[in-house]
Amino acid sequence: MSKGMPARRHVIAALAALVIATGCTAGPSAPGSAMSPEARAYLTAALDVMEKNSLHKRELDWPEIRENAFALSAKARTPAETYGAVRAALRDLGDGHSRFMTPEEAGAALSPSPENSVLPEGRLLPGGIGYLLLPPVASDTAAAAYVRQARTVVRDLDGRGARGWIVDLRSNAGGDMWGPLASVGRLLGDGDVGAFVEADGKRTAWTLQDGTPKAYLETWGPSEPLAHPDPPVAVLTGKRTASAAEAVTIAFRGQPRTRSFGQPTRGVPTANEAHRLTDGALIVLTRAREADRTGRIHEGPIPPDEELPDDARNPGNGQDGTLEAAIRWMGTQ
Repeated sequence: MSKGMPARRHVIAALAALVIATGCTAGPSAPGSAMSPEARAYLTAALDVMEKNSLHKRELDWPEIRENAFALSAKARTPAETYGAVRAALRDLGDGHSRFMTPEEAGAALSPSPENSVLPEGRLLPGGIGYLLLPPVASDTAAAAYVRQARTVVRDLDGRGARGWIVDLRSNAGGDMWGPLASVGRLLGDGDVGAFVEADGKRTAWTLQDGTPKAYLETWGPSEPLAHPDPPVAVLTGKRTASAAEAVTIAFRGQPRTRSFGQPTRGVPTANEAHRLTDGALIVLTRAREADRTGRIHEGPIPPDEELPDDARNPGNGQDGTLEAAIRWMGTQ
């Protein structure tokens, strides 16, 4: 969890403010086990995190998960030698989104290389249609520049007469969800555009204020209002659209004059939370499902309103049937 639930990071690439330190409490050793006390304590702590926080915690056979994990680590002498068991236990959770990161992987995720950051881009299409391509956002540090660039594109196209918008999420495989939401805040409108839903049913809304996620209003400031407000919006999705991008997809669900095109998304519309272990490794644990503004909880791949062949190897090119279908629909609006 990061700065309260509204600022919870959605996926592993946005972990900087989402790390919860986890201590170790030694668990029982199996008869004949050669595990060292250090390895046993490490694995016990990892399993404790999962049992306490996982989305499906009430539905799982925890004695069996623990027994299997300790069997896999029966000869472990160091924490690193339990990593395979930790990964196996995470797979046993069945959410398809939780994962384990070694200290080296966690370090790379927390301090991504700036040259790997890709910024939003856009152009004005015939008929007064603004096209906005939203790539993934790697981290908190990259999000500020990402939001600035996206808002510059939106302001420019709005000033040039864009009255309808196409938001392309087909190349967005996940990362931070708040940067993209801030980028399209004026297209979504203010208010609650979605929510996290935890295992006990608790809902935490994704609230936009002045075109910005409320928890980030002081950080990024309000976005400039559109000269042509409440526009029709077409959302493009594909098989690579995942995690944080699925949250943005969900935020547009239930909005008037909005339609989606393309392929179903990857199918992990869930929120993750990172827990740091004593050696710097991270358990990135699925904690909540996601609901749209109508209250509907989305699970698995999110189908578009209009499914089309997967012909978008180069999103936005001149032979893009998905984009062309969105443009035709926009003409009816």
